[in-house]
Amino acid sequence: MDPAPRSFPDLPLDEELGTPVPFACGTGELGAPASARELDHRRVTQCALSRICGVCGSGLGRPIAFLGSPEEEARNAFHFPPSHLDCAERLLGVYAEVRGSVLGQREPFDSWVIATTGGFEYVRPRREDVDRRATFEPNSLLEARRVS
Repeated sequence: MDPAPRSFPDLPLDEELGTPVPFACGTGELGAPASARELDHRRVTQCALSRICGVCGSGLGRPIAFLGSPEEEARNAFHFPPSHLDCAERLLGVYAEVRGSVLGQREPFDSWVIATTGGFEYVRPRREDVDRRATFEPNSLLEARRVS
């Protein structure tokens, strides 16, 4: 795997979108171009089990931030791994105007949500689940705000 952690300006760029590729999306290993479209399930698991930021790859403190869609907020189940609040805000500053499937989102939506919490549960998909992506469930929501 590539070196981590990386500061925000040092993240690789998605050549198609011209945007930084966060740690949880992978970084173009094995000769493939770095892409912010999909999450790398190995990295998502690493973020959960090692409590590292899905954006920069360094250790998490508190509060922990989750970013996702309004639907994910309503379900209290996010697909993008936990992040530092500063990393999540910087990433959404870049992705707020990008439409389409990015950062593991499969459907476009109008606004992002940043939810902060003190802790979370990592929920692995079950064999019978239609959506085979892992989720993160904040267990003590501090704040949720929409970012358009």
